[in-house]
Amino acid sequence: MLSATVLPAQDAKKPNAQMGPRPVAQNLDNPSGIAVHGETGHIFVAEHRGVLRLFKQEEKKGYSRKMQVARYPSDVYGKGPMYDIGPLGVALLGTDHLVVGDGSRPDGEELVRVYEIAVEAPEKPTPEKKAAFTLGPITAGDASAKGEGNYYGVAVTKDAIFATANGDDTKGWIVRAKLNNGKPGKLEPFIATKEAVSVDAPCAITVNAAGDLVVGQMGEISVPGDSLVCVYDPSTGKLKKSYETGLSDIVGLAYSPNGKLYAVDFSWIDTSKGALYELTMDGDKCSARKIVDLDKPTSLAFDTNGTLLVTVFGTAEEGSDKKPGKVLRIGKGMLK
Repeated sequence: MLSATVLPAQDAKKPNAQMGPRPVAQNLDNPSGIAVHGETGHIFVAEHRGVLRLFKQEEKKGYSRKMQVARYPSDVYGKGPMYDIGPLGVALLGTDHLVVGDGSRPDGEELVRVYEIAVEAPEKPTPEKKAAFTLGPITAGDASAKGEGNYYGVAVTKDAIFATANGDDTKGWIVRAKLNNGKPGKLEPFIATKEAVSVDAPCAITVNAAGDLVVGQMGEISVPGDSLVCVYDPSTGKLKKSYETGLSDIVGLAYSPNGKLYAVDFSWIDTSKGALYELTMDGDKCSARKIVDLDKPTSLAFDTNGTLLVTVFGTAEEGSDKKPGKVLRIGKGMLK
């Protein structure tokens, strides 16, 4: 294994009220994945009930919302705190297809589905089963003792769809479906990350400027500070680099338009320590600079203006019947 050392996390500067995170969408039920359309700027959010589509209102500030994909089953995830989950990860395939990683079924039954999307938000949502392409399931067998599921992170390159999976914990699979003329092939286990780095649970996944897969290895949720960031060749699956980060549970990774890498740490063992970080790799070392504390952050993406959007589970207000999940906007000024 190619390993690297970690530098201590630096504390965040206290943001002023004008710079602090602002809600773009509220009343969300455990949002866990986010993707932004590069042409329309529409925001796709996976949450317990389905996939939402957020788009700017024409006559006033703020965003409207429509359900893009609905009618998912429901499952539960967690140790200690337990959370209702449905679809988990989302990514765009070209301009007219949305890839959705499933978490709503038992391991061995979960799927990665690809849906056609129009330029405008739909009047009625697409039923979950009415996908253009259904990938999987990966059932129990030689490659996976229990079968695969909880496709938390999704990334798309010109050659393939990749998803992180949390089925067989002894393997820690990243799964892959190759693309042929834009159409996905069979979903198959590709990289056994646990065997490569001896740390559990790949969750976050993105692609760097060189085209490599950059993966957040969450680690054990009961162990603080064990998360890794690993770099893999997308063609061969070979581990190119592994960095210790000092963070506890990296569940989201994204590159800014100027090439900086950001991560969100859910911090299962102490969710009061959830936060957004800037990660900097220098040779064999990784340093983590805290940007802002967040209430159970789960995913992140940059919009077409270079503004960072982060999903959070949040904490329910006492006496409120609203769901605590949000999409937060974090301005460029906070990231400096």
